[in-house]
Amino acid sequence: MTVFVADKFEASGLEGLRALGCDVRSEPDLKDQALADALASSGAGVLVVRSTKVTDAMMTPALKLIIRAGAGVNTIDVTAATAKQVLVANCPGKNSRAVAELTMGLMLALDRRIADNVADLRAGTWNKKEYSKARGLFGRTLGLLGIGSIGREVIRRASAFGLEVVVWSRRFDGQDRALSKAEAAELGLDDVLGRTAIAIAPSPAAVAERADILSIHVAVGPETKGLVNAGVLGRLRPGSFVINTSRGEVVDHAALRAAIEKQSLRVALDVFETEPASSTGAFEDLIVTLPGVYGTHHIGASTDQAQEAIAAETVRIVKAFMETGRAPNAVN
Repeated sequence: MTVFVADKFEASGLEGLRALGCDVRSEPDLKDQALADALASSGAGVLVVRSTKVTDAMMTPALKLIIRAGAGVNTIDVTAATAKQVLVANCPGKNSRAVAELTMGLMLALDRRIADNVADLRAGTWNKKEYSKARGLFGRTLGLLGIGSIGREVIRRASAFGLEVVVWSRRFDGQDRALSKAEAAELGLDDVLGRTAIAIAPSPAAVAERADILSIHVAVGPETKGLVNAGVLGRLRPGSFVINTSRGEVVDHAALRAAIEKQSLRVALDVFETEPASSTGAFEDLIVTLPGVYGTHHIGASTDQAQEAIAAETVRIVKAFMETGRAPNAVN
């Protein structure tokens, strides 16, 4: 079976695929029509992608399986794949720790204004008077939208920092109570409850109203696109933090820009409405020019540990597909 890898992929994953007997073709720089043409000429049965967009035109008659080497599948035309009987699978949960680590790093960076410290030092300015001002995280309330694998990893780390936690999730939509011990055990959070109470809020707006820090960890879809809108952001207290390491489309960026200016929010974004299709390129978004806004380059999952785990999961999916014709983690 020919496996076409259309993004940068760990060497261990390429070696694992070859060990299965696959003919592996790695072309990480191909995009759009060039990728469609290469897929057609290769006769690949499996396509592996990370950030590359997969369109209807790329789904050749030989293609049977598309693997997103990550969690979200919003860059893949799943509807077209289903119509053409192409399976789409992902690697959920393998990058959760990496994204949670970046979330905590952004939280600390906002509180201590780390990027601004560095910029001033590099410019030859010493300003201890200004940068000595920080509230600290202990005892503050972290509001989470989403309590999937990433949200749960964030809760574990927030607990160690002494943060109070309030969450909203579609599984608990409309409920206003504390997370029970049984539910915590089901979510793998029973070890946290001894240190941190976890409150369930009935809506995203209710989370924002209670939170000092709002962190977003929901998958993008029709029901979550624009979830964090003016109605949610308007409930935040002046000076609150907003962190988004999920997908840019989950946040109404026009509303966020207005809230930054009106409520003096401090914001950290790893994802944006419009991002370059490739790993390098020109980038322009007015939101990163606003005071108090930090940005990173959609790097939440980009640790060696996370990518090795995703590579191993990709190999497992291909192996199962070769042996059974079925794909673990299929989304269609």
